[in-house]
Amino acid sequence: MKKTIFFTSFIISFCLIILSCTVGPDYKQTEIFSDPEIKKALDLKPSKTKPFFISLENINDPILKKLIQKAHENNPDIRIALTQLRQSRAYLRMTMTDALPEVNAQASYNYLKESQNTQSFLKEEYYQLGFDASWEIDIFGYTRRQTEAAKAQVKASIASLKNISVSLESETAQNYINYRMTQQLLKNAEENLLLQSDIYQTVLEKYTAGLADQIDLKQAEYLKETIQMEIPSLKTQKTAYANALSLLVGQLPKALNKELENNQENLILKTFSFNVKDIYLLPADTIKNRPDVQIAEENLIAQNASVGVAIAHLFPKISLSALVGFESVQFPNLLQNNSFTYNIVPGVQMPLFNFGALRQNIELQKAKKEELLISYEQTMLQAASEIQNAMTALAQEYNRNISAHQAFSEMQEAYELMIVKYKQGLIDYSTLLEAEINRLKAQTEMIQSNGNLLINFIGFYKAIGGSVSQKPQEQAPFKAV
Repeated sequence: MKKTIFFTSFIISFCLIILSCTVGPDYKQTEIFSDPEIKKALDLKPSKTKPFFISLENINDPILKKLIQKAHENNPDIRIALTQLRQSRAYLRMTMTDALPEVNAQASYNYLKESQNTQSFLKEEYYQLGFDASWEIDIFGYTRRQTEAAKAQVKASIASLKNISVSLESETAQNYINYRMTQQLLKNAEENLLLQSDIYQTVLEKYTAGLADQIDLKQAEYLKETIQMEIPSLKTQKTAYANALSLLVGQLPKALNKELENNQENLILKTFSFNVKDIYLLPADTIKNRPDVQIAEENLIAQNASVGVAIAHLFPKISLSALVGFESVQFPNLLQNNSFTYNIVPGVQMPLFNFGALRQNIELQKAKKEELLISYEQTMLQAASEIQNAMTALAQEYNRNISAHQAFSEMQEAYELMIVKYKQGLIDYSTLLEAEINRLKAQTEMIQSNGNLLINFIGFYKAIGGSVSQKPQEQAPFKAV
């Protein structure tokens, strides 16, 4: 008995001394691209005074804000991501408990009567009550590496949730902008149809009076029918965008029709004005903080820990088992001092012959790690490319939008002057027709540019991985005027 106690004490002391030993490589963050390289590639400008901030709240539309909130609450992708996060957290808690002793309570009644045809004639009947415990001591870090991998997977699940959230916000906002843009184009088409109908009546009256020929009449009728022809397709697009929004917020088609129609002032008519130079104040670590890049790195961290798990399989496993309780052949005497019993069983398990399977598993895990490292690099390259594309698209559309507004303003003034001159008989209809076609084109391009500017802004928001701010209280939303 004393030898058993001594051996057990020695094992426990030995384990406590080397418990900090963890085999396998510790993860060291790999700098694929340095901050100076990123700044140069994206033309980023340093700013010590002006913090960078961007958010979809910069668009400043209450209906859009409400739709995004509904999407966060009801969208199936978000709900699935939340359940996956709960799963990864539960698995982490499970791996953390693997390093702790397992204790169970047990109570039993044993009765044994052996066959009379055997050499012994034994009859055993006894009662047992107590606790049994088992503990596999994590000397070489097998369980700790598993826990390390599980922690990385939890962080990857959190980043995945953010990634889905940003994508959901962006898709909701883009469909909403497309809906508002189509809504305004439809309204313009209906107003232009009425205007062109009036012009057609004027041409018809002149034709009847002999002041206009049949060519003028046919051209006026053609333009009216051309405008009429656009209306059905615009209505179809409008319905499609409304249904897409319903799907994103987890509702059936037409569920948002009333809410979307309740719009007194279409944000597409506003000029989304901001200092385009602000986008070049982006922090260099934005790429590393993108959710997809974080997911790639956390997967790499988890796989690095899996290499340690594979290496730990080469080393011995030391375990302790114990039983403490009471045992008696008579139930009334079960809890007496004389019935007290205990049992301690230390054990060592060492892999000997596995035909190289364990070492091949190490090579397998290392190859997977190398694959994920390459994937991490690829994700960073993709992120840098998307950010650069989004910055260029936003800056160029902003410049195009200024020209589009100026062009429409000039064509509107020219058209209004020509209407007066045509009614006075100072110009022929072909001149007015050309001015009307140019005005309609300029109006459509201005509305589309307003919408594209907002869509490119949303695309930039998505490309940088969502809201980025140095200090929340220093938010300076872009002004829509």
